[in-house]
Amino acid sequence: MACIRGERPVFSGVSFSLDPGGALALVGPNGAGKSSLLRILCGLLRPAGGTLAWDGAAVDEDWAAHRQRLHYVGHLDAVKPTLTVAENLDDWARFRGAARAAIDALQALGIENLADVPGRFLSAGQRRRLSLARLVATPAPLWLLDEPTVTLDAESAARVATMIAAHRADGGMVIVATHGEIALDGANRLDLGVHGVPADMLLADQEAKPEDDAW
Repeated sequence: MACIRGERPVFSGVSFSLDPGGALALVGPNGAGKSSLLRILCGLLRPAGGTLAWDGAAVDEDWAAHRQRLHYVGHLDAVKPTLTVAENLDDWARFRGAARAAIDALQALGIENLADVPGRFLSAGQRRRLSLARLVATPAPLWLLDEPTVTLDAESAARVATMIAAHRADGGMVIVATHGEIALDGANRLDLGVHGVPADMLLADQEAKPEDDAW
């Protein structure tokens, strides 16, 4: 798989697979493409080449089904300032087809006492925990997490690690962009820093093998 952002080649030759219960840590320097790869995996970006598959079937054959089997938590916390913590979580649950989110989603992140607090009054760490609560509120087999513990204190980061471990124990999968601040026992590592490619090489490869672009 390859990625180009703003006509700048980011990475090429990236390939990996993930089994149930597996974890993949995306590492590399800033600008190596960790966030871009996560956005490709959830359908927010198109790759410059390569194929993304689930159980052997290309996901672009049914993007709606693919989005239902994943949760993506990026750098921005999708918290509506006028809704309370509980209302934000219920909004996400309804978006995923559930009638109402369970309170244990808030308890998992230690913010059940903030259920009636509007989003605009939350600190950065509290907003982050609320954003991560959706992982527990509605099940999905694949979690795509972009530096999930940013702005979190040590206790909250440990809660996230516990959530990930429980998810994997139930057969779930997780791909995390990280600088090593979260425990991922037995995880594979993908260093995107070694997959950088000069622009002239990537463009030449695209011209030579246009069939590689399955999108």
